[in-house]
Amino acid sequence: MGPDVPLLNDYKQEFFLKRFPQTVLGGPRFKLGYCAPPYIYVNQIILFLIPWVLGGVGTLLYQLGIMKDYYTAALSGGLMFVTALILQMTNLYAKQKTVTVERMQIQNTLTDEDEFEFSSCIGSETVKFIVPGKKYIINTVFHSLLAGVLCGLGTWYLLPNRITLLYSNIGGTVMIFVFGWLTICIGEYSLIINTATETATFQALDTYEITALMRPFYIFVFIAVDLAHRLLVMFLISAGTAIASYFIPSTLGVILFMTGFGFILSLNLSEIGFAFKHTMVSHLASSKSKNMHRGLRIQFGWREFIFYLTVLTFALIEASLLHQFAGFSSFSKGSPQAIASYILIILLIIMWILREIQRVYLFGVFRNPYYPKDVRTVTVFMEKQRRLMKVGVVRRILLTLVSPFAMIAFLALDRSLQNLHSVSVCIGFTRIFRMVWQNTENALMDIVVVSVAQMLVFNPDLWWNRSLDTGIRLLLVGILRDRLLQFFSKLQFAVAILLTSWTEKKQRRKSTATLITLNVVFFPILLTFIAISALLSSPLLPLFTLPVFLIGFPRPVRSWPGPVGTTACVCSDTVYYQQMVPSLAVALQSALAAGSLGLSLPGSHYLCRFQDRLMWILVLEKGFTYCGVNIKGLELQETSCHAAEAHRVDEIFEMAFEHQEHTKILSPNHHFGHILTPCTVLPVRLYSDARNVLSGIIDSHENLKHLKDDFIKVLVWMLVQYCYKKSKTWESPGSVNKSKKGSFSENQRKGAVERSRPLREEDSFSVDTIEDWTDDSDVFDLEPSGRMKDRKEPGLLGDVPEVHLSIPGSVETQGQGVPQEMSPEDKLYRAVVLGLPAVDKGKQQEVLPRVEFSCSYSELLSIPEEWRTAPVPPSKVNEMRQRFPEEWYHFILSQLDFFHLKEKPYNLPEALMKDKALKDLYIHGVLSCCFGLFGLDNTVPAPSHVFRAYTGGIPWSVGLDWLTGKPELFQLALKAFRYTFKLMVDKASLGPIENFKELVNYLEEYENDWYIGLVSDLEWQQAVLQEKPYLFSLGHDPNMGIYTGRVLTLQELLVQVGKLNDEAVRGQWANLSWELLYATNDDEERYSIQAHPVLLRNLTVQAADPPLGYPVYSSELLHLPLF
Repeated sequence: MGPDVPLLNDYKQEFFLKRFPQTVLGGPRFKLGYCAPPYIYVNQIILFLIPWVLGGVGTLLYQLGIMKDYYTAALSGGLMFVTALILQMTNLYAKQKTVTVERMQIQNTLTDEDEFEFSSCIGSETVKFIVPGKKYIINTVFHSLLAGVLCGLGTWYLLPNRITLLYSNIGGTVMIFVFGWLTICIGEYSLIINTATETATFQALDTYEITALMRPFYIFVFIAVDLAHRLLVMFLISAGTAIASYFIPSTLGVILFMTGFGFILSLNLSEIGFAFKHTMVSHLASSKSKNMHRGLRIQFGWREFIFYLTVLTFALIEASLLHQFAGFSSFSKGSPQAIASYILIILLIIMWILREIQRVYLFGVFRNPYYPKDVRTVTVFMEKQRRLMKVGVVRRILLTLVSPFAMIAFLALDRSLQNLHSVSVCIGFTRIFRMVWQNTENALMDIVVVSVAQMLVFNPDLWWNRSLDTGIRLLLVGILRDRLLQFFSKLQFAVAILLTSWTEKKQRRKSTATLITLNVVFFPILLTFIAISALLSSPLLPLFTLPVFLIGFPRPVRSWPGPVGTTACVCSDTVYYQQMVPSLAVALQSALAAGSLGLSLPGSHYLCRFQDRLMWILVLEKGFTYCGVNIKGLELQETSCHAAEAHRVDEIFEMAFEHQEHTKILSPNHHFGHILTPCTVLPVRLYSDARNVLSGIIDSHENLKHLKDDFIKVLVWMLVQYCYKKSKTWESPGSVNKSKKGSFSENQRKGAVERSRPLREEDSFSVDTIEDWTDDSDVFDLEPSGRMKDRKEPGLLGDVPEVHLSIPGSVETQGQGVPQEMSPEDKLYRAVVLGLPAVDKGKQQEVLPRVEFSCSYSELLSIPEEWRTAPVPPSKVNEMRQRFPEEWYHFILSQLDFFHLKEKPYNLPEALMKDKALKDLYIHGVLSCCFGLFGLDNTVPAPSHVFRAYTGGIPWSVGLDWLTGKPELFQLALKAFRYTFKLMVDKASLGPIENFKELVNYLEEYENDWYIGLVSDLEWQQAVLQEKPYLFSLGHDPNMGIYTGRVLTLQELLVQVGKLNDEAVRGQWANLSWELLYATNDDEERYSIQAHPVLLRNLTVQAADPPLGYPVYSSELLHLPLF
């Protein structure tokens, strides 16, 4: 898409032009999109001005001296309350009066939802259109009462005499009076008449009608400041002082209270509570609770409890001793508090250096000379990073143990805590005592700044030293630090949008030059907007991600409502993120604790990259030795926009981590100014994805020629292993029949029950012999429906006239003493011969004979009878006997140990090898599978047939129809074929197989360490979650006509991590929320979702919570311990 793609399509433009005036005016709908009677607009104007009229009555009475100001406010408020109730009752009456009428003619179904038919000025349709009413009765009363209070306070606030006394200017009084009442009218209309859609929409649905309260709330805030600033402040100061002095009269008690609760509240109390509850349930309930799934939750046990208790004890002892014996001296260059300040300054410098030295870029600008260069493998990286790991351990100790105790010493020595406690002292020191543990790095920075200011300014008469205690100073410094960081992040974001709107050709629109010029001319106003946005801690909203900046509405750190990780666009790619997240979380623990990810605060965003996977990490909360994060996975099927931004991400990471062999020391970051700054790489256990073109392998005549022979070998091995594993559940050869029947799957068991019914004795065609034949059956079907379809085909494998079936796994097919002359299928074929398979009249149809084993233990390895009933001619049986790999068959039998048998002959493998009947069973079983997959011809299979056989999509044939009727055998044959194909690829890549032992090793490795199948299989996803070491899949590109092999290998690999500009993400998410929830611009090709290589606009939109974004995976809140 070009840069001049419309910001809004024509339909959305018309919709937006109707909605925006409604938002500005608070709800009146003056632009409907269709013709409406004039009284619709007149009625709305009258209702809009009613609060002004009612307030004007009170104002007039006050100006004439008839009523006092507070009586005036009460009168106007009461009139507004009654009017609001009357309007709501009118709406309820109109709803009850309306009779539902079915419209027989609808001319335009597309516009029928928006158009109303008005009959009169005060008709029911008119009332319901202008005053939609409330959903709940309680809101009807509450909103009406609130409207009366708002009108009364507004009347009191906007009395002309009071405004004139304040400003002493008639013109100013008129302007404030007019615009003030316009503001109140807007708020009242939104509250009572019709609520406008707000640009600050946070949730898609307003279930409890909270949006109607937003505008009145803002008005109340401004009015309340003037009403209650004196009384409220005085009350809070008095109450706070009284409470502090009454309940905690001792200064030592205050120190211990603040220190103890500051530490306790900085812990992960939710996890501690979960661990306590889990422990209690484990002791009281059954053993099931002991297996409760905890995922990545912190394992809080006795070790952690003792650690926290020890730290708390030492902190209380230190604070009490220093406050009691050394806290009386004022701050000077040689005072104990000054000495603590020097220690804190040294700690801050050391920790800052130790943090920066672990990142690939210093300050995000210069390449760190101590960071490992040209990092590509885990072993090389871990070898080179040993020194940095030691640095991380030292920094972790300083951050977790040394710095908090040093800061507590500084605070306990402060003279402000020696005097009678005021509200300011309680607020300031309570906050900083918690910050010491909750956010140690920022608290250290704040204390150092305050202590340096005290060292530089010793003048006691200065306002900073005279009026403010240390707690309030730290509070002000903390607010200033936080807002300055936000200001510079927002400024970097704004400058990036301005510059890239011109430098990036694909972002250059026709209006770009004009917008840049306006931003340069009004740059002071832009800075003011950024400053106000930072002061309010609200996102800087770039409208449609253009250089048009607005102040967004304050939002929580997550930016989205709802629980964490409950929504995601789950697809087949989700499993790859599910598999890697536990390992990634463990790697993040070490990185966050060591500081290699920089200063991580709640609201920090990180982006991880590995091959085609993108992980978006959001820090949600952080405390003493723990951090809570949410990890999202973005889609793997890259669109053009996704691919363009992912390519730029790869460039940035490759420049930082992989191409450093020729760079100079302190070389600059070539991508400085990008919202992504590389931090480090993390070793994570995940799947690497390798895709290879199989040209020259799958289409090689030599490889395909050996495919059938290898398939026979693999199938023999698989059938033997299947029967051997099943024999482990049997106790003795005498119980084979019972055990083998019980080992069938449910489908086989049902088929066996049906096939075990006695056959009819009559030879003639009758209804009894074809009791499953129905009128719905097709005479052209190759086999009858119902139970006849499940019966086995007549066998061609023996010449014995009399049958006594007692083979393990077989079923009786005739009554006792009744000779079998013709099966029901034969009788049906004789009666209805049109379109049915031809039958050789010269040969008698025979059933399978009883198999006489020369070794009694052969029954353990006997395959089920129905697996040997494929309708193949005897010539193919003889041919298979010639092709059957007897030596391979003997080798497989020699590998069986039969350890599960209590009593067995010492020469059992040799006896099994000599049993020809057992070998014939396997010959017939192998022949049945070959008949189903390859048919009866001996031609070399084509690559297309190999691909279809691998995927299970072979065209229909009689043999395949028979094979699919045996689901368990079909799955074994399909699995054997896939193993054979993988063996063919390995032989072509690694060389031929030397001996049977090597072949067995290959097959055992496939069985234990591989999943060989299709990406679309459910078993593929299960194998990924079970962390199978290897996965293989065969694919085909019909456009290019090539076959591809995909191999997933589970190993520990390096994942690249970079830090994102937090304000850039918040700003783009704020625009996304406004654009989709307010402007309803959900066009998939809209401008604000197009690729932006610097802002990563498309990836940022993807990472938003659904329904606005579409991550394929979103984790729950992961609690990472940072010991």
